[in-house]
Amino acid sequence: MKIKFRKLLRPILFIIGGAIVGLVYYYLVGCENGSCPLASTLWLTMGYMGLVGGILSAVFSKGGSETCNM
Repeated sequence: MKIKFRKLLRPILFIIGGAIVGLVYYYLVGCENGSCPLASTLWLTMGYMGLVGGILSAVFSKGGSETCNM
């Protein structure tokens, strides 16, 4: 159980970090009239950035050349 949690900790942290970046992006850059597809709603922006964080966790994971990180 402890090994599974340690494996999932890095992606979870990246996803949470991406969602926080999405929150900051929404409040600093977000559209006022709702015409921007990425920054039109808070949840869409946080979800998209969380997805990007999850992908980045797979790219930057510690893995050998013999295994696939995806």
